[in-house]
Amino acid sequence: MSDNGHQQNGHENVPSRQRRRFEGISSRTYEHPADRSALVALRKLSGFDTVFKALSGLLPERSLRLLFLSDSVRVSDAQFAHLNTMLRDACHILDLEKVPPMYVAQDPQPNAMCIGLDEPIIVVTTGLVELLDEEEMRAVVGHEVGHALSGHAVYRTILLFLTNLALRVAWIPLGNIAIMAIVTALREWFRKSELSADRAGLLVGQDLKASMRGLMKLAGGNHLHEMNVDAFLEQAEEYEAGGDLRDSVLKILNTLPRTHPFTTVRAAELKKWAESRDYQRIMDGHYPRRTEDKETSVSDSFRQSAASYATDVKNSKDPLMKLVSDIAGGAGDLGGRVRRGFGGFAGGTPKDQTAPEDRTSPKDQPPRDSTPEDDA
Repeated sequence: MSDNGHQQNGHENVPSRQRRRFEGISSRTYEHPADRSALVALRKLSGFDTVFKALSGLLPERSLRLLFLSDSVRVSDAQFAHLNTMLRDACHILDLEKVPPMYVAQDPQPNAMCIGLDEPIIVVTTGLVELLDEEEMRAVVGHEVGHALSGHAVYRTILLFLTNLALRVAWIPLGNIAIMAIVTALREWFRKSELSADRAGLLVGQDLKASMRGLMKLAGGNHLHEMNVDAFLEQAEEYEAGGDLRDSVLKILNTLPRTHPFTTVRAAELKKWAESRDYQRIMDGHYPRRTEDKETSVSDSFRQSAASYATDVKNSKDPLMKLVSDIAGGAGDLGGRVRRGFGGFAGGTPKDQTAPEDRTSPKDQPPRDSTPEDDA
């Protein structure tokens, strides 16, 4: 447990209440399976980080550090002391020995990031500081420390650089396409890394309500008296299950340019993890240690990732994911649904379009629908 007002392992630890400390915790504990498998594979490549950083020598990291040092406020005992306390406490709880520097940048847009190649830097905006209360902010600081512990900062910095580069070479034929292909792949990993960091934030704050409030504020501003957690989560349910295949495609198109998952989706994912047996085992002190990281199997991590995706597809209420599940399971009348088009999958089998050769049993037949043919 963390103790109020004491020095432990060089960390000044002054939390507002006692929280469990996870000594020697491995980032594998909270990483999303898709995030974890990618990182394990990269870490297993001999000399990958050295080569990666050498190839990334053109990245303006020193410039970024000088920029924040010269034009932002560095968090310390003398400046934003309450954030400094949260930062040290988060590093103590996740047993991150070296506390990364943290800056507050003037920007009305609520945001936070962890970047850097050699050493991570945490940056939070004034908009975020002014939006969140102490416990909500503690979860955000824990979120960013989780990125640092997972080693996300290197790859996030590369993504930031490539995104800016893509804008500069957009006029070059095919040049932008090649870069954007890499950016798209990195963004998919980035979104999964955000789910990992949300879990780290919960391990640091150990207050699910505060984490949920923070996410709601990111979506709807500082109007908690006008918002409701249950209703907010219902939005995530409606988003996932609503519409037909056309909506599923639009969801994909809306998601591709984003670096973060949608806020309601993040809230639903975090709540699901907080209610899982895995989370309870972590809180009981049963979690992977960093000393075991070298023994981690790449193939096991990929299997876990594949199993996670398979479970997500199986349990998803999204029409496209249902179609994928039907294909995998050989569901009856799948061909008929595809022939009838997107609307047919969402609405079932119209009376006048039931193919006579369909031989599925009555219980396998989709519900009848009176939707006119020209509306399908």
